[in-house]
Amino acid sequence: MRPHIDTQPTDSPDEAFQNDTLRPILKQQHDRLVAVMVHYLDKRKVRLHSLPAAQRFDKVKELVTRDNRLRGLLFGMTVGHFDPEEMQYYLDNESSVNRRITNLLVERLRGAL
Repeated sequence: MRPHIDTQPTDSPDEAFQNDTLRPILKQQHDRLVAVMVHYLDKRKVRLHSLPAAQRFDKVKELVTRDNRLRGLLFGMTVGHFDPEEMQYYLDNESSVNRRITNLLVERLRGAL
């Protein structure tokens, strides 16, 4: 059910997990992730469009990394799509996978907002 994304082969298990699992999930959930972020910005009265482009990236990164409610919601929308094997890999490598999820979310949301 997940979209296929062409990527280069890799020997790194973390990078393979990112390319085979995280990227397709985030692509599939893109519209919902953006909708949640727009709703969050409206609710918190964050005027992202009034900021210069360079500061927008920093603001999105700050919100995704520091606001635990937003981060938990976005992560839940991602982790909730893991199958049992992917969940086990996530639990075994939580910190490195969380870092990758954060980076992918920031890039995706920055490009969409």
